[in-house]
Amino acid sequence: MTMNETEPVTVNVDGYLSLNKYEVDEGNPHIVLVDDPDTEEFLKLVRVCPAALYRMDDTGKKLFDFAGCLECGTCRIACAGSIVKEWRNPQPTMGVEYRYG
Repeated sequence: MTMNETEPVTVNVDGYLSLNKYEVDEGNPHIVLVDDPDTEEFLKLVRVCPAALYRMDDTGKKLFDFAGCLECGTCRIACAGSIVKEWRNPQPTMGVEYRYG
């Protein structure tokens, strides 16, 4: 390697996300989806959610858990008006508390 070359840097996003603290308001979800969301719309969320909150299991069942939400609003932008029925910020003292960066 020459002096001008640098080695690629690998970032372990899961490691950084695990440093965050979450206060989950179990009885008051801040993201609500429509009942039986359209598969194609749901797959958009599977692809774009940075916290991987939207998943499909091997049988095609749609899985969603708001508890690890980063509150970035990506799902709201991607699917508001289609399958994201409600998106609002969590109640005060609830939600994510970033501990890195």
